[in-house]
Amino acid sequence: MASQQPREQRKAFYNATLHLRHKLVSAHLSKELRDKLGIRSLPLRVGDKVIVIKGDHKGKSGKVAEVDLKGLWVKVEGITRKKADGTEILVKLRPWNLVITDLNLKDDWRKKIIERKGGNVQAAAQQEAQQAGGAK
Repeated sequence: MASQQPREQRKAFYNATLHLRHKLVSAHLSKELRDKLGIRSLPLRVGDKVIVIKGDHKGKSGKVAEVDLKGLWVKVEGITRKKADGTEILVKLRPWNLVITDLNLKDDWRKKIIERKGGNVQAAAQQEAQQAGGAK
């Protein structure tokens, strides 16, 4: 974006198209992942493990259950609140308040993204193998 005016920045943020919103749903990687993969951040996907770093739920962690590009929200398994009628629902969290601690690498597109950003794809493959081994 060319303008530095806050109103223009807000306008671009709120009126962004869905393919651009995908970048806005990015979160930083944990220090361990950052050292291993050689990249700083990635867009969130269902299945990523995250930890909350800001807000009422700070310190809680879980898997990403849902990513809402339209509203720029992320829902994490295990972080719930009670509604007035007593039912529990997942809390909506902003992606910039989360840190990715473990990646979902079942998708080949994700590996290509890491490679394109100059990351260490072999480390990503090793992590995927560890995940597959731990699941058995």
